[in-house]
Amino acid sequence: MDQNMLAQFAPLVLIMAVFYFLIMRPQQKKFKAHQAMVAALKAGDKVVLASGFKGTVKKAGEQFFTVEIARGVDVEVERNAIASKVE
Repeated sequence: MDQNMLAQFAPLVLIMAVFYFLIMRPQQKKFKAHQAMVAALKAGDKVVLASGFKGTVKKAGEQFFTVEIARGVDVEVERNAIASKVE
């Protein structure tokens, strides 16, 4: 009975392992890299917002960033609205 039950659950365990290594783990690594990038942002860094706007960080706060998207146009955005840093 134990061998039969083990044989039934082996494919399920294998599918879960493949799911973890192909989907969940890369997403976790990407999330951690994004969090590190956002934590390292400082005034003067050029960024792309999730909405597609490109701008320069003017002030970095704990919850929000002030980003200048045009000369004299400053917007306040949440930390998770920063999509990437432009080099």
